[in-house]
Parts: sequence; C-alpha cells; structure tokens
Amino acid sequence: MATAEPVLHVQTAANDPLTISYPRWRTRLLLGLTIATLLGMVVMLYMAFFYAGTDAVQGHAQRIFYIHVSSYAGGSVVFLITVVAGIAYLATRDQKWDQLAVSSVEVGLPLMTVCLVTGSAWARPIWNTWWTADPRLNGMAVMWLLYAAYLTLRGAIEDPDRRARFAAIYGILAFASVIYVFMIPRVRDDTLHPVVIGPSVTNPTAQGEFEIRTDPRIGATMGVAMTWWCVAAVVLLWHRVRVENIAARVQRLKARLLAQSN
Repeated sequence: MATAEPVLHVQTAANDPLTISYPRWRTRLLLGLTIATLLGMVVMLYMAFFYAGTDAVQGHAQRIFYIHVSSYAGGSVVFLITVVAGIAYLATRDQKWDQLAVSSVEVGLPLMTVCLVTGSAWARPIWNTWWTADPRLNGMAVMWLLYAAYLTLRGAIEDPDRRARFAAIYGILAFASVIYVFMIPRVRDDTLHPVVIGPSVTNPTAQGEFEIRTDPRIGATMGVAMTWWCVAAVVLLWHRVRVENIAARVQRLKARLLAQSN
C-alpha cells in the first residue's frame, strides 16, 4: 500500500506552529548537491593547478585567478540573492525573506574575503606590493566594508520588523558596490587590475589578460572554477538558511516561554 512521503521534523508537539518541516526529497537534493560540490572542488583544484597551462608572462601566480575571480563570482551571486530577498520582504513583510537576505550576506562576505586575500597574494609577486591605491582594489575594500556594516546594522536594531526593513533597503543599495567593482576595469583606463574575462577599455580587442579564447585549457578551467564557486555559494546558502530557520525558531520558543512565565 502506498504511503505518504516522510517528512523530517524538529517539533515540540503535534501540529505545533513552531515546527520546522522539510520534505525528504529536498533534504536528499541538498545532500546530493553537497556531495557533488565536495567532489567538484577536487576537480576544480586539479584543473587549476595541473591541467591549465602556465601563463607565459605571470607564471604560476596566474593560477590564483581561478580562485580569486571565481570567489568574486560566487559572492556576487549570493549578494544578488540578498537584493531579491530584500525586494520580496518589502513587498510581503514575510520574515522568511529577511532570513534569506541575512543568510546570503553571511555566505557572501567570506567569499569576498577569499577574493581579497587571493588578490593580495597575486599582487605581491606581480606588482611587488600587497596593496596599492588602485580604483578597483579600493572599490573592493569599500564593498567588503559595506556588507560587514550590513551585519553591524542588524545587530544594532532590536525591533525585528524595523531591523528587517532597514536591512532590506540597505542590502538592495549595497549591491551597487558589486556592480561598481565589476565595471571599473572595463570603463576606466587608470586601473592596474587586469580584465580576466571580456574586453578591456585600454585594448577593446583583447578578450582578457590570459587569452582565454586562444588557450582552451585555461578557458575550460576558468569555466569550471566559475561554475563551482557559484554552485558552492548556493549550497552554502541553503545550509545557512536552515541554520537561520532553527535560530529563528529558538527565538520564538524563548518568546513563548517568557510569555507563559508571565
């Protein structure tokens, strides 16, 4: 006899409105994506360090870009989700969108930290300095600080509705810094930062500093790396949302207990 699909529960009592329920198929999908992401990391690192050819000018330092550029892409994806979640919250006032927005920032900020650190590691042998007053570097630092301030803002506002409303607006506006960082080397000629993919303002016929079109191994490796970091960002976000759901449930349970004690 057919049976209903099992559902995973974290419950306090039957039919409790504070119960967290996930369909088993969704949990299995998340588990499968997590395993695939871990295996993909091995493939991505192998291609970055062994499969792709060595750049004739920059040598092995160029290999950092498979992590540096791709971590920025992954961070941009989840920061874009912050924008979508913020718009959805302002339209619906549903707390699930606020939970998605804060989870996105908490995943995206570490990814952008990886981008900053690997960028400095690349700059040291190529520019002979860890940091310089370059428009894109400074823009990246400002972007990182803006999203760090997002988390600080949330911690400074106690009222949940007001916090979610302010955070939604802030998260939407902060995405302008992500666009700014992406566009700088494509529209300004006073930056040292190379354009890895796409045309450069200083040389419109170039397709990136590492000739992705002319070296299929470099292009394939960059494609795999970009895909992996974006997928990994989404998988991490999915896990983080579940943690955020549990944290929100704990807060509701505490509120209930306090109300009962009074």
